[in-house]
Order: sequence, then structure tokens, then C-alpha cells
Amino acid sequence: MSTTALPGWPREDEPFHAGERELQARAGLRERMAEIGARVIRDFMPDQHRELFDKLPFFVVGSLDEKGRPWASLLTGAPGFVSTPDARLMHIDALPHPDDPLAAQLVPGAPLGLLGIELPTRRRNRMNGRVATLSARGFDVQVEQSFGNCPQYIQARSPFSVADMPRSVQARREDGLLSPRAQALVAEADTFFIATAAEGGVDVSHRGGRPGFVRMQASGGRTVLTAPDFRGNFFFNTLGNIARHPRAGLLFVDFARGDLLMLTGDADMVWDGPEVEAFEGAQRLLRIELSEGLWLEGGLPWEWSDAEPAPQLAHTGVWANAASA
Repeated sequence: MSTTALPGWPREDEPFHAGERELQARAGLRERMAEIGARVIRDFMPDQHRELFDKLPFFVVGSLDEKGRPWASLLTGAPGFVSTPDARLMHIDALPHPDDPLAAQLVPGAPLGLLGIELPTRRRNRMNGRVATLSARGFDVQVEQSFGNCPQYIQARSPFSVADMPRSVQARREDGLLSPRAQALVAEADTFFIATAAEGGVDVSHRGGRPGFVRMQASGGRTVLTAPDFRGNFFFNTLGNIARHPRAGLLFVDFARGDLLMLTGDADMVWDGPEVEAFEGAQRLLRIELSEGLWLEGGLPWEWSDAEPAPQLAHTGVWANAASA
């Protein structure tokens, strides 16, 4: 049976901005990534992506607050709460908690990064765009860039209990020095989501590792988080954004209790040196000095199975082992 290749990037200017191009050149992959990007990044959602988005029970959204700080948020609903009326428009039939920074940014024209991820199958696709319309129930996003992601480093989990009634979500503020409860969640985490921004757009991505892959240190009254950056698709979307706009928002999920921890802070990269060399699998390190956070108790209204670790994690480390090395 014959197949027709989907059209790629429709414009003469390539889909990567200066920060992404800079890091691709640093890796010696500039020409190769320019060719790949023009082929697989699009200004519409392919049918495969739309099919995935339409059946998800949660969706990750990246936004910028009024201070220019990225935040990663999570919206939930019965499968079908995300729909795609056509290939260039997404409708989300949900709104964030009033204390979530995303709530204040849902205005027409605001840039958003969106990530649809199906944990049981490790499928994930990205869509970056702008708020088109807002209603009392949800909002629409107009596509600017759409592209797929590989399943690497994703811990497979399945929801096994869905609440019949919405949970009561309680919001509590975190400051730049994490509370003991927040520290405990970060210490056990095998997954987080990261929102970054540059050149007028926002992006949100997934990071996975073995429990203990995020290190916490106190410095000047603030918590500094350090996580390895493993081999990826070489688009350098997240790191390219940080090169241009050195801030990031992180989202940690307590899959056992249904709580969400949202954090934002200043970001930079450690490109080489003994810390990078000591962490198995790390190509570089991502460092975030926290400034503010929000704990949403009951923000994820499902219970989940234990994680089935991604096979790639067998060749990655944790900070306890890196310290001994």
C-alpha cells in the first residue's frame, strides 16, 4: 500500500531559533538538524497526534507569568476533554486552579507550550501555539509548531482508579527554599516536566530518571535543583530556550497521592567537568535556583500503578552514586 509523506515546515526560515541552532552547532549537528527539523516540525497536528491528544486524561501546559517566568501546569479531565476540531486548532475543556499561574495567562495571543503524554504506552507529542479564545469552561490554542517525541526515559504507569466526583484541590505556596514535604517529593521523583521560553514562544518537555536523579542543595536561602541531561533528539528545544532566556518552570507529580508541585526559578547549564563525568549517562547538567512554588494537593484525580522504569534508565545514575564516584 502506498503512503504519502506529510508536508514539513512550510516557510523558508527554519523552525529552530538562534538558541537551538547555537547548541546544535556546539554538538556538531547543525546541518543535520536543519534538514530533520524542516521535515518533522509542522504548523499543523498530524492525525496520529490528534488521535493521541483526544484520548488523554491529563495534559501538560507551559506558560509565562507577568514577570517572564516559565511555569509548567497540568490540566485533567475525562478522556476527550482535549479535542482537535481541525489540524490547526486544539480545544481544552478544562481550566487551571485559580492559584495556578496559568490561570492569569489565558488571554488571547498568549504563548503556550503543550505536551500530550500517554504514560502506559510512552507515547508523547508536542504542540506550541497561542491562546485563540477563552470561555467559562476552557480555551482554544492555535498551532504554531507541532512535532513528535521519542519514548525515551518515560516511566510507564497506568491509572487504576478514577474519582467519580472532582477532588477538592488545596493550594499552598512554596518559597525559594523548599519545605520538607516538597523536598521529600523531589527526592523520590523519577519524572518531572520542564517549561522554558524564548523568542516569543513557550515549550514544555518531559524529563525522566531513576529515583534520586534530581539533587537538592541549599544556597543563599534558596534551593538549587540539579538534574542530568541525557542523550535526546538533538533539537535542544529546552536547552536552546535556556540559552536565550535563563529561566525554567518545573512540575513534579506525586502519583501515589495525586499532588502536584510547581516550581520556577533561574536556570543554567553545566557543560562539562567532574560532576558531569561522575553521573552515569549525563551529557551535561541542568541547574535551577528556585524562586517560588505552588503545591496543589489533590491536583491529579487518579491513583496510578507503580512505575515500570524506562529501559534506557538501566544505563543512567543517581546522585548518591555520582557523589561516591
